[in-house]
Amino acid sequence: MAIPILKNWKTYFTNSDEGLGSSYERIVLNNKLAILCKHFHIKKALETPSFGFTGLSGINSVFLAKHGIDITLMDNNKSRIGLIKKIWNELSLPVNIQYSSDFRKLPFENNTFDLSWNFSALWFVENLSDFLAELSRVTTKAIFICIPNRSGLGYTFQKMQGKKELKTQLKEKNIIPNNFIRELRKLGWMLIDNKFIDCPPWPDIGMPKEKFLKIFGLHNLQKKKNHTPISIMDYYSGKNPQFPEEMIKHYWFEKKAPSFIKHFWAHHKYFLFIPAKEK
Repeated sequence: MAIPILKNWKTYFTNSDEGLGSSYERIVLNNKLAILCKHFHIKKALETPSFGFTGLSGINSVFLAKHGIDITLMDNNKSRIGLIKKIWNELSLPVNIQYSSDFRKLPFENNTFDLSWNFSALWFVENLSDFLAELSRVTTKAIFICIPNRSGLGYTFQKMQGKKELKTQLKEKNIIPNNFIRELRKLGWMLIDNKFIDCPPWPDIGMPKEKFLKIFGLHNLQKKKNHTPISIMDYYSGKNPQFPEEMIKHYWFEKKAPSFIKHFWAHHKYFLFIPAKEK
């Protein structure tokens, strides 16, 4: 979760430096998506809403596209759609990007996609029931939803910092698990897996650590050094093929931390649904 993304998302299209936190997050998410797509033999995927709380917008599904999966994205900002298309064109990857003002209706035929998913984006949906009914209609094999860890210390801190934005621009009730689990059960979907994900050995502060330390008057503890930009775009463009290995070095904490630690330290949690019976 990073409340500032609501205002500064455009800056990442001119400077794709996402920092260590979002970069690690992307590799961990890619690894989970790879397992999911292999298991369910995914060929077509829909990411909607595609704008979530992480760095450069619209690239969550690039990893899937690079592995031959047909990708469709949906966003509610026409300006952002234009910028996303430019990024995908620079990577020479095909993508279908659709606009929707409120995500109440999805302009696709029944059973179009094997997988539908979103990352930290469900709270941009105007009407949760309508959206999930549409998601159910167009999806055949799996629905994968990632939300911020609402029990996490980072979420609590950022919620305090962004009370106004949370109230006026987001629908927090949409990311309460019981709300979307209940709706999907009504629609014939069964929850088969839910776990914490994105649990590195640093807190989910959602801001540069220098600013975080300054809030508490501890900025003198930060050693001054030249900042090295970190961007997964270097990996996707072929400039840094070692990028995943560099990020996964930090996975040791996520791998070994017990559940009760992840409960208040993990940055996100995922929920995987499949049809309760064949559609």
